[in-house]
Parts: sequence; C-alpha cells; structure tokens
Amino acid sequence: MSIFTFRLIKFVYYEAAMTSFRIYSMLKQIILLSMICIIAGCATTQTSGDYAKNDTLEPANRVFFDINETLDRALIKPIAEVYADVAPNFIRAGITNFFENLAYLNVILNDLLQGKINQGLSDVVRFVANSTMGVGGLFDVATPMGLPEHDEDFGQTLAVWGFDEGSYLYLPFLGPNTVRDSTNFVPSTLLNPFYYVSSAILFPVTAINAINKRANLLEASNIRDEAAVDPYSFTREAHLQQREYLIHDGNPPITGYDDVFSADDDGSGVLKIE
Repeated sequence: MSIFTFRLIKFVYYEAAMTSFRIYSMLKQIILLSMICIIAGCATTQTSGDYAKNDTLEPANRVFFDINETLDRALIKPIAEVYADVAPNFIRAGITNFFENLAYLNVILNDLLQGKINQGLSDVVRFVANSTMGVGGLFDVATPMGLPEHDEDFGQTLAVWGFDEGSYLYLPFLGPNTVRDSTNFVPSTLLNPFYYVSSAILFPVTAINAINKRANLLEASNIRDEAAVDPYSFTREAHLQQREYLIHDGNPPITGYDDVFSADDDGSGVLKIE
C-alpha cells in the first residue's frame, strides 16, 4: 500500500469519527430549533421549502441517510448504550473536553480568517490554559476564567467571505453537510495534532472518541426519532438552521414579518388575521 493511499484511508477514518462531534453538537440544538420554528413560523430567514430546494441531491442523500441509520442502530448505538451505562460521567466529560481541545486550533485559525482578532486572541489563551492547567484538555479550566468556548470552522469562514452554501449533502459515515461546509474537512484534520501520531494510537483513540460522542447523543437522537415524522427532513432542516445560527454568531437575521403585520397610514403595525 502506497503512502498516499494509507494517508487517504487514515484521513477518511479520522474524519468519520471526528464528525460525530459535529453531529452531536447539531442534535443538542434540535429541540430548541424545533421550538423556534414553531414560534417564529414564517418569520425566519428560510422556509422548509427553501431548505428542500437546497437539497438537490435528496434521492442520493436519503440513501446515505438510511445506510448511516441502519449502521447506527445495528452497531454503534448499542455499543454507545453499554458505554453510557458503565462509564462514569466525569470520565465521559474528560474525554469530551480532551477532543474538543484538540480540535480548537481550527477554531483559532478561523477566528483570524474571519477578522475576529480579539476572539482569536481569547481562544489562543483558552487553548493554552486548557492544554496546560487543564492537563491536556481533560479539564475545562478556561471557562471559569472568563474565556468562553467558540465554534468557528472553515465553512463559516467561507460564508463570511460571501460564498454560497451550495447543495445540502448527507455524506456516508460523516452525516449532514453542504458543499461549502465540507471544505472544513481538510483544515480541521491537518490542524488536529492527533492526525500526525502513529496509526496504532490514532485508530483506537479515535474509536473511543466516536463511541463517547455517540453516547452523548443518545437522548437527543431518541427524541428526534420519537418526534419527527420524517427524520431525514428533520435532521436536514435542524442542521441548516444551526449552521445559519453559527454563521451569524447566534444572531441570524429575521425576515418575513411584513407578511404577518401591515402598517396603517399612521405607521402603526396591525396584525393581519385572515
């Protein structure tokens, strides 16, 4: 096997596990996003129809979604359930903190690429503090010090630069994504120190990370399965809304109220009841 082929296999294997964290982060917000959709109604930046229009590859995406769901139900979820039952919470929290800290160099890079200099400097201090006083990231000592965690990636950077998100993608083993956001795979991998360690260490540690993240996901995924008529559409819309939320740093533009309120001649708003 050539070095290039080996590196390619290592890259795909690594990304499959590390992306589980992104899926976990997305599903943590599914319930909140669903409530926002119910409350805001049409007063959002995009409608369900808009999200569906962005899913130009839906037939293929649904196939990959079904494959991932089948694999999860048959193998990954049962292992995660056993792990969640036997692993103490402090162990799971330490593992989560450790891998979040490893991935933080990518956050710092994209802070700077987006021109968020002060946030970037804060994140540098956060990374150093957690990597040293936090024993390699096992403990989050930075947050109590007033250094909050941020979530930036190259997909968000391209959005800030004006690039369109492109079609929605559901990738085998990697989950929900878009053409624009998929570019984050390269910098997030190359900036993670674990990518450069021996495969004998990388593969088992990456497997632990994947199982830990899936265990953290159990409650949210169960709620999704119980609440969603169409889990595929639910996952797609939750993911795209979360991405919009992150791109605008938690303050996405709200439009659509013109269709709900009309203005009298004196400029006062009157709710239209039809």
